[in-house]
Amino acid sequence: MPLTVNIGEAKTRLSELIAKVEAGEDILIARGHEPVARLTRIAKPGDLDSLIAEVRAAREKAKPVTRAEILAWRHEGHDI
Repeated sequence: MPLTVNIGEAKTRLSELIAKVEAGEDILIARGHEPVARLTRIAKPGDLDSLIAEVRAAREKAKPVTRAEILAWRHEGHDI
């Protein structure tokens, strides 16, 4: 669960919050009790964690594949 801080606290503790974000934590910034912004780490090229998250998100969107489809792909382009 992300850490939530109000705007004033975020201004006061910005360096500390950025260090937490660099370590992988997400920070929500709220006005009163309503979250209005998210402070999150920018993925770097080659960042394994972001790559894993991207692959998992893509797998969740993909439709299931049947065995017949897999076998058809295996023989695609072959003279049968």
